[in-house]
Amino acid sequence: MATPISIQFNPSILSFPSNPSQSINTKAQFFQSNDKLLLKQKNNSSSRQFLQQQVSLHQLSSARFVVSAAATGVVDTVEDKLPADIHVTETQEPNSRVRLTVEIPTVVCEDCYRSIIKEFMKRSKVPGFRPGKNVPEDILLGFIGKQNVQKAAVEAILKRTLPHAMSSVTGKAFEDSIRIVTKFEDMEKTYLSTNTLRYDVVVDVAPEIKWKPDDAYKNLKVVVELDSDMDAQRVSEKEFIKRHKSLGALKIVTDRGLQVGDVAVIDVTATSIEQDGSDAKSIPAAESKGFNFDTEEGDNVLPGFRDAIIGIKRGETKSFPLVFPDSWKQEDLRGVHAQFTVDCKELFYRDLPELNDSIAEKLLPGCSSIEEVKQALLQRCREVEQAAKDQATDNAILDQLYKMVDVEIPQSLFQEQGRELYGAQLLQLQANMKLNEQQLASLSSPRAVNEFLETQKENITSIVKQNLAVGDIFTRENLQFSTEELVKEVQNSIQEFQQHQQEYDEDRVKQQVQEVLEGAKVLEWLRENAEIQYITR
Repeated sequence: MATPISIQFNPSILSFPSNPSQSINTKAQFFQSNDKLLLKQKNNSSSRQFLQQQVSLHQLSSARFVVSAAATGVVDTVEDKLPADIHVTETQEPNSRVRLTVEIPTVVCEDCYRSIIKEFMKRSKVPGFRPGKNVPEDILLGFIGKQNVQKAAVEAILKRTLPHAMSSVTGKAFEDSIRIVTKFEDMEKTYLSTNTLRYDVVVDVAPEIKWKPDDAYKNLKVVVELDSDMDAQRVSEKEFIKRHKSLGALKIVTDRGLQVGDVAVIDVTATSIEQDGSDAKSIPAAESKGFNFDTEEGDNVLPGFRDAIIGIKRGETKSFPLVFPDSWKQEDLRGVHAQFTVDCKELFYRDLPELNDSIAEKLLPGCSSIEEVKQALLQRCREVEQAAKDQATDNAILDQLYKMVDVEIPQSLFQEQGRELYGAQLLQLQANMKLNEQQLASLSSPRAVNEFLETQKENITSIVKQNLAVGDIFTRENLQFSTEELVKEVQNSIQEFQQHQQEYDEDRVKQQVQEVLEGAKVLEWLRENAEIQYITR
């Protein structure tokens, strides 16, 4: 969503050498440092600080002069009245970008120049003049350097006029997207030759969202596929059996073959049965060594596999043919005829405790009966089932939403979303693998990030479309969340940052919490108003 933007620069902080040499050879040098534009002077003996201006202009290069809105905050853009109007031409560009061509008349440039001279005069320590006293302009220019004053004048004009130039896009511009694209040296040349200034600004604005057809989200029809494993009753029964098994001891079978309920340690090999009589090929995906096969979990293996090895004894080998069903998860094995060979290495049976209320506490702490254990497990599984169902529903809805909107995505919004995704993956990778500094630096490099943005372009675009669609619905339907909800969630998020001793920006946390709450309200509204069909796969 668009954040209202306007620009305000911090007051200049000017400092000068207290006793400069009369023969100073002044040469200004601009460079970037921590979002501050610094102007330094060099002389023939040493490099001393000449002028430091705390302006929110950054990323200066020989190609372009860049302005960040993020460092400036949101303020009133019309408090500083100009002595004359500036002329701004607005041009729409692709990807929801606007170009503003700004023309500053002589009277405004002169006013800014006079302000700079007064500021220099107030802060300079010119030999022969008391601090703060009027100094003839020609002497002041000779002391400071005419070129330095001219550069400072151009900066002052930019600082003072940019907020006025941006007034046409206030309320719809995106933070961090405002850029002055005119070269600084070109602005200097224009100012010196004409005593006017002209510069171009580009900014990403909130895109217009078009629904296909209009209000399509109000007639949303969604089919949600649910996994059969999500059945709470069946899952809770399996969990109960698993917990009961965990209380038993495995003992070696010595006098019989494999039975249902036993655990066998087996080596499995498999080769294809070629219908044309050609040589058989091994099937690595179906092979395993030292596989602990629990016969009560036969649903997890190829149909017919368990029945084929029932009765096998320790040290025996069995060979048998099976066919991978058309529903097999690994697509390249569907319909494949295979010859399996199984070597039984060890055979165990479970010595389980009797299933009565005396073991209820061991099955689930806090329970005093078997029935209580079963009901508690069922309730937990129902909660998990509902959460999974809600998540599947939300995913299906979001998948439909982004297909219903036609929107030009601003590049800054695409990059922000992409970097957030990449950052989340990097944090997860760091948590799992404990990357060293060199690895982390490599993965954090601009090249690595840009490669991610390129390879994940389709996925990132889909997410941005979903977010824009959700934000549009929130506004259209006049949905709301309470201040109490916002405050509570912000506090919870900040506490989590503090617990992990991580730095955070409270404003950014609040913004993210607002987005989450908006999304939750929209999805809740859509679930209530959409036509949803559930099918089990």
